[in-house]
Amino acid sequence: MVDATAKYVRVSPRKARLVVDLIRGKSVQEADSILMLTPRGASPEVRKVLKSALANAENNHDMDGDELIVARAFVNEGPTLRRFRPRAMGRATRIRKRTSHITISLDERKES
Repeated sequence: MVDATAKYVRVSPRKARLVVDLIRGKSVQEADSILMLTPRGASPEVRKVLKSALANAENNHDMDGDELIVARAFVNEGPTLRRFRPRAMGRATRIRKRTSHITISLDERKES
């Protein structure tokens, strides 16, 4: 199994999980096609991690890219950047800028 991780990505984990759920269990080519056509803000970041995992598999582990599937794909929550926005009557409210850690694991297709 080959992993790739992108840490501290400036996208909400909840939004990134919606994209990652689309590609779990698919072949690498099918997952790449899905990510290219998905109109969500997190899909370019997830696609970048998928391409990195594919490059790791081909260059570091001598695996065939056509025989790989997305075995595991998950998004963990990273640290939240806290900012403040001025409001009426001298008050301020907190703005939470959330970050994510995106991990994708590729594995060779099981022969049945």
